Amino acid sequence: MERSPMRRQLAIMRQSLFNQGYLDEQFIQLEELQDDANPNFVEEVVTLYYRDSARLILNIEQALERKPFDFNKLDGYMHQFKGSSSSIGAKKVKAESTLFREYCKSGNGEGCMRTFQQLKKEYATLRKKLEAYFQVARQAGPMETACRPN
Repeated sequence: MERSPMRRQLAIMRQSLFNQGYLDEQFIQLEELQDDANPNFVEEVVTLYYRDSARLILNIEQALERKPFDFNKLDGYMHQFKGSSSSIGAKKVKAESTLFREYCKSGNGEGCMRTFQQLKKEYATLRKKLEAYFQVARQAGPMETACRPN
């Protein structure tokens, strides 16, 4: 595949991540920080997010196994997870995190369990989509510096 069709494929993949509600404006802000001196900045930040957030997911899973639920502890873990997810623009994951925290505040353990299962699905789906996106981005080569239209 030559560069131009690959660039087109990359643009379509990127746009679909926004159209399908997986990413928000924060991802664009990360892209704007990427430059020639740090051409893989966004991929590195996303890789760190998935590495670090795996620990938080494990903490939440373990806390959900203990009865009665410690809603304050669950909310604290999810607060951290939501902040990390927000930093990369993970829109659907962030929405599920918000819902989970609302269930914690109302003491709804069943709601927490259901929402956490959905959150893990969104988290895994976004990971697969971003891995595919970054794979095509590496094949397409360095991009021009992102800039916003006036």
